[in-house]
Amino acid sequence: MQKVNLSQYDNSWYLPGAPLKRISWYFINIFFFKTSLPFPSAFKTLILRFFGASVGKNCVIKPNVNIKYPWFLELGDHVWIGEAVWIDNLTLIKIGNHVSISQDAYLLTGNHDFKKRSFDLFVGKIIIEDGVWIGAKSIICPNVTCFTHSILCAGSVATTNLEAYGIYQGNPAAFKKKRIVE
Repeated sequence: MQKVNLSQYDNSWYLPGAPLKRISWYFINIFFFKTSLPFPSAFKTLILRFFGASVGKNCVIKPNVNIKYPWFLELGDHVWIGEAVWIDNLTLIKIGNHVSISQDAYLLTGNHDFKKRSFDLFVGKIIIEDGVWIGAKSIICPNVTCFTHSILCAGSVATTNLEAYGIYQGNPAAFKKKRIVE
């Protein structure tokens, strides 16, 4: 049987941005986003726009949010991002309008190919359409689309797409029932 050989790991193909831009963002992220200090959301959205994010109107960004690369982030109007959300966007994360991402949720766009000896990095975008609710402590994996008004329940892991108006729960998340909005 073959064995993993991490000395063969090579992600030199992955270039997420200029080094100075990434270093600058690293410190801005620490001081203004990954902090318990309640900086106003309007201030945070200005910073995100400055670093290349597309941000709609009336977004709420709570304290202790971690954003890997804002230039790979698109937020619609009226998006709520709860405390300690980790947006680990090595590639595009697109979040629609009226989306709620609850506390400690993890949006994960990168992973490793465990079938390869070199444990290669791969990335895949995440699309979260309008009206979606991502529950507390849940995880969305690479290449997942949460279609309009779907719900990922607290503590669940989305490894495949969530269908429109579906409520999903578990690890891996499974369809439980239809969402009815009154």
